[in-house]
Formats: sequence, structure tokens, C-alpha cells
Amino acid sequence: MTTLDQLQPGQFGQIVRIDGFDGIASRLREMGFVPGQPVQFLRTAPLGDPMKCSVQGSRIAVRNGEARRVYIEPMAAPIS
Repeated sequence: MTTLDQLQPGQFGQIVRIDGFDGIASRLREMGFVPGQPVQFLRTAPLGDPMKCSVQGSRIAVRNGEARRVYIEPMAAPIS
């Protein structure tokens, strides 16, 4: 298990858990970062933060600090 910020562009992972119960964790869950969902790391901004991800059909930018709170299991491709 690793965190979302450790993926390389183009890689997929399955969300295992979101660390914490504060407002940031709630916002991540509201954006679709929920356990069991596949997520793909698309790319980073030119200075490396934020990073752009695809989750539940939406493209979402998250800060690296937020991505470090999303624990994932890397996978080869999303399970359809």
C-alpha cells in the first residue's frame, strides 16, 4: 500500500482509505475519493503541485499534501 502522491503519471490505484476525519478528509470523500474506487494519476502542474487525477469519471486537482492522505493499492488497470 502507498499513497496517491507516490504514483507515476498514467498509473492506476484502488483507494483503500482516506486518512483523518477533518474537513479535508470530508472534502476528498465528497469529490469521489472513497474506498474501493479506482483512481488514475494523470499529471502534475509545472511546479509539481497540485496533481491532476481521474476518479469516478471526473478530473480533479489535489494538492500533494491532500494526496498523501489517500492510501491506495497500485493496480495495472481499473476493474470494470
